[in-house]
Amino acid sequence: MVSPSSIAGADAGIVRERPFQLLLLINVLPPLGTALLSPVLGSLVEPLGASTVNIGLMMSAFTAPSIVVIPIAGVVADRYGRRPVLIFGLLWFGLTGTAIAFVSTFAAALALRALQGVGFAALTPIIITSLGDLYAGTKEATAQGLRFTGSGLSQTAFPLAAGVLVGMAWQYPFLLYAISFPIAAVVYAYFEEPLDKTADGNGEAGLRTQVGDMRALVAQRRAWTMVVARGSANVAWFGFLTYNSILVVDVLGGTPAEAGVLAALASLTYALAATQAGRIADVFDDRLYPLVAMNLSMGVGLALVFLARSLAVAAVGVVFMGAGFGLVLSIYRSVITTLPPADLRGGLVSLGEGSGRAAATATPIVMGVAVAVSTRSLGFEAAVRAVGVGTGLLGAGVGVACLLLMSASPPIRMDE
Repeated sequence: MVSPSSIAGADAGIVRERPFQLLLLINVLPPLGTALLSPVLGSLVEPLGASTVNIGLMMSAFTAPSIVVIPIAGVVADRYGRRPVLIFGLLWFGLTGTAIAFVSTFAAALALRALQGVGFAALTPIIITSLGDLYAGTKEATAQGLRFTGSGLSQTAFPLAAGVLVGMAWQYPFLLYAISFPIAAVVYAYFEEPLDKTADGNGEAGLRTQVGDMRALVAQRRAWTMVVARGSANVAWFGFLTYNSILVVDVLGGTPAEAGVLAALASLTYALAATQAGRIADVFDDRLYPLVAMNLSMGVGLALVFLARSLAVAAVGVVFMGAGFGLVLSIYRSVITTLPPADLRGGLVSLGEGSGRAAATATPIVMGVAVAVSTRSLGFEAAVRAVGVGTGLLGAGVGVACLLLMSASPPIRMDE
């Protein structure tokens, strides 16, 4: 008989705990900020008056605001609690995302995507922080892995639905964001603060002290290398999400529905891989080795996707990429929550997630420029393939370099 413990290990019993269940429910929404668009981006070019070069801005517009807002959300959550930040994020994310279905210009869609990114900034980092509040050790690694599994399952189902709905009307996929409203109602009614006591507010002086402590924390090499490594994982993933539909439809001659299947396979793969984060954390005393291996799997997998001459070969690359991504992010997040004291946890987690948002914002823009420039000499198909391969290798290389630096760093120490 299949049970949670047989899949995810001895700590899988947390799935029966209400706080964890509510955090998983909230977690349905954030992954859809990007995954929902992956199979439909190519279909938005004509109705919104965009181009294949600038349509990637629909991703960057969403991720850019959170680079600034995520650290702010972390500080607010540390000082005033997780619950109000999460409820705001759910309502704002759903309102701005659903509104895209009712606009008709590319500029308006980009503006709403930017506003939706503010809602995202109040969700994922606070969910990750709350799990760090609730659990420790391998139990926390299992919790982070299962949370990421939930993200993968969400990104498996909804892109498939989006790939079908966009064939009826380009607006329909955006209506799926309305699911955030009933989730917000449930969270308002049942969610309780993970900590008995959040950071005390002492006005401006208290805020200055907290910001000063964060600066001292991030100045230490073990902290900043983890923040950068966390961001590097998004390079490969967002390279795939941004060019998935273009690769499938314009290069391989497939359909938006097939692009949705490929996106769903990637999400399902990382969902399954993430369930093993707790087991891996338990087996390896030093998490350096599995993290290096998974970075390589992620980067080489993306390279194979862009080199593929058929959807079947691309699917193989997606499996390697998804497995690496699922384990890398789960374990990164279980490490980063253990580095700071509790009153700085939200801030450091938010910096890590902000690093991820920075990478997610820059990747579509840089890839778009690189494809445009390379097309002049290589042609469009060869340019897409070359840029995709380079993106995978860059993301993996930066991640491995940061891990090696971190392994040679002294433990974090905060002055008394």
